[in-house]
Amino acid sequence: MTSQSRIISTLLLLCIATFALGQDADIFKPNPNRRQLKAVKIFTNIKIDGLLNEPEWALTPGASEFIQADPDQGKPSRFVTVVKVLYNQKYLYIGVISKDPLGKRAIMATDFARDFDFTKHDLVNLAFDTFNDQRNAIVFATNAYGVQRDLLSFDDLYYDVDWNGLWNVRTTRSDSGWVAEIAIPWKTLRYPKSNDTSQSWGFNVYRNRRLTNEISSFSPFPRIFSATHMNYAGLLTNLQPPPPSPNIIVDPYILASTDHYSNFGSSEPPHTQSLKYGGDLKWAITPNSVLDLTANTDFAQADVDQEVNNTTRFNVFYPEKRQFFLENASLFGVQVTMNGDQAGGSMRYQPFNSRNIGLDTSGNPIPIVGGGRFVYRSSSMNYGAMAIRQQAYNGSPATDFFVGRFSQNFGTQDRIGGLVTLKEQPGAANIESTVDGFFRFNESNSLNVIATQSTTTNTGARGFGGIVQYFNNTNSHEIWLTESVITKNFDPQMGFISRNDVISTTPGANYFYRGDLLPFKKFLLAYSPGILPELYYTASTGKFSEADLPVFPVWFNFRDGGFLGYGFIAVWQHLTSTFSPLNVDIGPGSYHYFNQQIYFQTDPSKIVNTIITLSSGSYFNGRLFTGDYKVQFAPIPYVSFTGELNQNHFTNVGVNQTTKSVNLFIIQGRFALNPRVQFTGIYQKNSLNNSNSYNLRMAWEFSPLSYIYLIYNRGVNNQLTTAPIQSQTEDHLIYKISFLQQF
Repeated sequence: MTSQSRIISTLLLLCIATFALGQDADIFKPNPNRRQLKAVKIFTNIKIDGLLNEPEWALTPGASEFIQADPDQGKPSRFVTVVKVLYNQKYLYIGVISKDPLGKRAIMATDFARDFDFTKHDLVNLAFDTFNDQRNAIVFATNAYGVQRDLLSFDDLYYDVDWNGLWNVRTTRSDSGWVAEIAIPWKTLRYPKSNDTSQSWGFNVYRNRRLTNEISSFSPFPRIFSATHMNYAGLLTNLQPPPPSPNIIVDPYILASTDHYSNFGSSEPPHTQSLKYGGDLKWAITPNSVLDLTANTDFAQADVDQEVNNTTRFNVFYPEKRQFFLENASLFGVQVTMNGDQAGGSMRYQPFNSRNIGLDTSGNPIPIVGGGRFVYRSSSMNYGAMAIRQQAYNGSPATDFFVGRFSQNFGTQDRIGGLVTLKEQPGAANIESTVDGFFRFNESNSLNVIATQSTTTNTGARGFGGIVQYFNNTNSHEIWLTESVITKNFDPQMGFISRNDVISTTPGANYFYRGDLLPFKKFLLAYSPGILPELYYTASTGKFSEADLPVFPVWFNFRDGGFLGYGFIAVWQHLTSTFSPLNVDIGPGSYHYFNQQIYFQTDPSKIVNTIITLSSGSYFNGRLFTGDYKVQFAPIPYVSFTGELNQNHFTNVGVNQTTKSVNLFIIQGRFALNPRVQFTGIYQKNSLNNSNSYNLRMAWEFSPLSYIYLIYNRGVNNQLTTAPIQSQTEDHLIYKISFLQQF
């Protein structure tokens, strides 16, 4: 393995050498003279209808003259955007006028999903730094049809993307563009108590004019960052909000279900009916501290997991989709992981992963009796704790979960912290103790560090997991180095790790060229080649385990948001035990193979948009072709269909020289009367275990964040190991109503 080690080491040295490139000149520093927008106080109420026709809107000229972040950073926007801000004692009102010479013909939107994919829609995005600490932001966004997207951002690094705030928006579309009218209750915004006559908050607005993929903003920021990089924000001045007061949100639910099981034997009764009730309570005790309580917690309406057929030696990470655990997830969810563009390497470590609570290893729900979470956040420190009681279920004992978190902020965007998790069952406990740190040396260079010790009391096993990730990001390149050490006995039962018993080194670099030599500049935005080497050793033996050398000499980003890439990967594997991807047994030994990959995506905002990934070549002792195809058809924003096909064709692979195909097919549909009344469905069929499943859901948001759901789930397993072979089916019909009230 010495030759492979030399290859990886050489590439590592090349990556380290490029650190001397320093900071890109286009990464300008924040302007100390921050741009200001004056809010105007009114004493009447505004009707939220997207018209901006009340006389109060004429009291302020607003702000325009937006500056591009992309594609031509620093230049004035080609399209006029005007933002106006009013307020009274109950609401902060924002009006955004997005002018366009093409009017309604320019508007792009592919669906009405809340927290929509921002790459597919025209949108305006509002970011508020209510404590003016230039670190944290509360974000509200809408597309041209009034579909909502909101999130919490911390240091432009961690995001609570699925946080849902209580606010209202309506939009109108015309031949001159589109208008958004927004009302945010003061209680939704947390801000400090002040004796001053007025407050000023960090504030930024950006607009994506999707037809030309132009991103422009009220206060300019470098395109490598997002508008939640709040040290680049402007100021919203002359605010006189009411003094912050305790804010209580109660969200009870009642649920009725009918269940039918076929061919489950004595493990499940053929028919069951149940009535269930419970709910959540959120108490914003102060502007900095929030207490959440949950009882008889239910997640029947949560999106189902999409199945994945995995042919790698890495564990599959499934994202959290349950609302209670998504609240303040960024505080507890410290992690090191791969970025969306594959930068950072394949190793992922997350000391706390909430999917270990209330779900079994197959993603099936386990009843949660109740629990609570307390969170305190400020510009100097953050801390919180969460305790959950999981019910005994299907032979597994009742389990108690606890996670505690503390972090101290210092400097401009630096942080050190600690995290403790405890999973306790009768006679057994698993404890994780973590220290972590994030350091942003300047606008381009950052370091993320996590170190954890795990202890399992019933076995006495102790293990260590440590990961360090360095990034150098500029407009012209991104360079990274991730180092991981995961010992054999490391057992993070409340966390997630991609691989255990491993020492890994994963450097890499991507280059972004937009210069004059780029051809077809009317269509091409950038040439972005990259190299992503990865090297793995077994921690317990020190012996070589795996090396990957992906090189992408061809990668073009299109101006419309699509891309085309070609790469090749040389792989060295050393197996010490049988590896069985998709039930194909591959015996121990050393293997060297090579494959080629093609990535292609069309404009994601078009009526028909496509993503295709192809991989073909040798695989261990045989060959493997993998094809991933995803097509969305959205003839109008109210109707959207998405079809996905994952193909894996093995040829003479493994100890049995297996030749077979394993296919996974997924189709999803969304039908909306408006952003508040929607019907969604998903069908999945997997030839790996000859199973298929359906999930159908009607949702009516009859009041902000209050819902009526009608849900039907059906699962069919046609591959049983007991004779006579029969299909197992289970059907679940669920009615649920939740009613949120804010006091």
